[in-house]
Amino acid sequence: MQVSLSDTGGLSRRLEVAVPATEVAREVQQRLKRLSRTARLKGFRPGKAPLTVIAKQFGDQVRAEVLSDLVRSSFAQAVSEQKLRPAGGPRIEPIAMGPETDLKYAAHFEVLPEIRVNPPERLAIERPASSVEETDVDAMIENMRAQRPVFTPVDREARDTDRVVFDYKARIGGKPFEGSDLTDVRIVLGTRQAMPELEAGLRGVRAGEQRIVHAVFAAAHPNKKLAGQSAELHLSIKAVEEHSLPAVDDEFFRTYGVEQGGLAEMRAEVRKSMERELAEVIRGRVRTQLLDALYRDNPIELPRALIEEQVQELQLDTARRLGIRDASRLPRHESFEEPARRRVALGLLMSQIAQSQGLKADRERVAARLTDLAEGYPDPEEARRAYLRNPQAMRSIESAVLEERVVDFLLERARVTERRTSFSELTGFGRSPAGEDAPHQHEPRHDPQYEPQDEASGT
Repeated sequence: MQVSLSDTGGLSRRLEVAVPATEVAREVQQRLKRLSRTARLKGFRPGKAPLTVIAKQFGDQVRAEVLSDLVRSSFAQAVSEQKLRPAGGPRIEPIAMGPETDLKYAAHFEVLPEIRVNPPERLAIERPASSVEETDVDAMIENMRAQRPVFTPVDREARDTDRVVFDYKARIGGKPFEGSDLTDVRIVLGTRQAMPELEAGLRGVRAGEQRIVHAVFAAAHPNKKLAGQSAELHLSIKAVEEHSLPAVDDEFFRTYGVEQGGLAEMRAEVRKSMERELAEVIRGRVRTQLLDALYRDNPIELPRALIEEQVQELQLDTARRLGIRDASRLPRHESFEEPARRRVALGLLMSQIAQSQGLKADRERVAARLTDLAEGYPDPEEARRAYLRNPQAMRSIESAVLEERVVDFLLERARVTERRTSFSELTGFGRSPAGEDAPHQHEPRHDPQYEPQDEASGT
């Protein structure tokens, strides 16, 4: 096999490979012989057809398979001999593939860059210093009360924070449509749960009242038949319910899984949950700063193939997260370029650090990580077995563990200063108005699915 390597600029390479015609012919003959032992041809017993007949019937197909396999194997061999590290699959340019000639082709590809990581002592990180205060626990319990509202029927006009219960019949051009009639619809006024026209139409209603509201379905409505359509909404008001917060008592504690110990136990459980989140947020902030600093301090040339691969992954992630099926509605390619470059660069840098420092995903850390993940499922032991049966999932865990080891290695050497900050500033708790961007609940234990309490029904 003859190999010729040329640098075509940057990280691009051109590898020209020639495989002797004798080797191609020998492999074709061997495969035809193997095929002749099992081939079923009309007029011949199984495995008894002459080789010339087999070659005439299957020769072109076998030769195509041989050429494909030889290109793959010879490229891998050539890359190994030349000590190259391809950044992705090659683009194959056929040069000669005739039946009587050597197999010749050119492979165009990119190689991984040579990476020299600057000393981690150059990295400067600011670690947030914070703690959970009693006032933070007070605010969290108030938030938890807000997540368990009590709605009580009242005989007055509906206003903001009231819940209105009604039946609903929508008509477009005087005609019903699929899903146009609904019963026992519940909307809390002032929370922007419904079309603006509908919410405005519900203000001031009383139980037993009938009302007609004119509205326009949003242009981006998921049902394209309704998008932008004007509709007439016939409302039959069944109840107006006043919003109030539940008492901080044993019944309230039980809704959050605290069966004994009263307020003191509730506060202790809430504090533990908040402290766990605080530790995770601090760790996340420090990690992000560290990786940003590593990226800025170590500029490297990146293979275009890896960037494109990451751009596609980011696009698919965005589509899944937003429920987008139409590729034309995805954000522009350029908006993913910098995040993709960052991902690729950090992956290469951290891989180099792990290799140079001999860092590995040791069994103990992998096992601990697996246990933590499994504990998040109703049946931890079954979840653990499922992970162990899934090689891809285990590789993902090992990769995460190795990444954490690299982060720990860098943090031990980086210049870290502390900045005092509050729990609310660090976590964002309490910044959003109620009913809009609701803050996280810090439930002390597993909580059943939320259903507002209803004094009238006793639930």
